[in-house]
Amino acid sequence: MILRISLFVAAALLLGAHFLRSGNWLMVGVCLAVPLLFLWRKRWSLIALQLLAYCATATWIAVAIDLVQMRQQLGQRWTAAAIILGSVALYTLVAGLLLNSRAIRERYPY
Repeated sequence: MILRISLFVAAALLLGAHFLRSGNWLMVGVCLAVPLLFLWRKRWSLIALQLLAYCATATWIAVAIDLVQMRQQLGQRWTAAAIILGSVALYTLVAGLLLNSRAIRERYPY
């Protein structure tokens, strides 16, 4: 269970670093605060964490598409960026999916 929570926290920190790079301090704060929802042992907090992980996955995919399009227009290499951002999106998706395990659901009752 600690591994699943740690994977989610790392995904939140990665997204926070992305927003820090763009100077969006509000979203950096949200990304740092979201893992605190693990402290509420209610099902709604677990569902919220999963939904946030899926939204983060969509954000990474959108960033990857934008970056690939920009690099293609400039005639630059884009495959490495696509692979890296696709991997981060997949990691974030898996972190959200792992929160749906039976062990975690038992600790977050209705």
